[in-house]
Amino acid sequence: MKVTLSKRISEVKRKSLETDIVLKINLDGKGSSHLQLEVPFLRHMLDSFARHGFFDLEIKAVGDVEIDDHHTVEDIGICLGMAVKEALQDKRGITRYGSVILPMDESLVRVAMDCSGRGQLIYKTNFEQEKVGLFEVNLVEEFFKAFSYHAGITLHINVLYGKNTHHTIEGIFKAFGRTLDMACRIENRRIDIPSAKGIID
Repeated sequence: MKVTLSKRISEVKRKSLETDIVLKINLDGKGSSHLQLEVPFLRHMLDSFARHGFFDLEIKAVGDVEIDDHHTVEDIGICLGMAVKEALQDKRGITRYGSVILPMDESLVRVAMDCSGRGQLIYKTNFEQEKVGLFEVNLVEEFFKAFSYHAGITLHINVLYGKNTHHTIEGIFKAFGRTLDMACRIENRRIDIPSAKGIID
């Protein structure tokens, strides 16, 4: 029996004294992105995420980057998590789990996830640099922490090895996209919610 779902598209709007963000995602897209945000390195990473996860992603984000990038990066993570959670609806028919080991030149990263309803991040990295250009590398963890909590996804990120910090972070985002695509994919042998509890919340 084939599972039929309404379109898995969601849009999140979030405005605070620090950021103003509109984010839209289509989980069953083609990998296109339209990203208007004031953090160039994150824009590059999110384009890779969308492209390799086959998600259509639109973001318009304005933030207090004159202070630093922290609020913008974290709040985009929050909005992406909220949008994925909403787009997955009750998670009926999804694979639920995903895991990818991905090489990016000299770097190798492993990302695994469970769309469990229990948001948490396990993050094991060791970067050679504190910054890539003007981007503070510690913000990568803040982004994924915000995403996992608001998506209700258990997310494991492990850097197995790597020297070039840009390559390593890009590998993480590419693996994240592929892993999320795998976990969100509809399994046509499954007609129910993939949990012995009957719900994922």
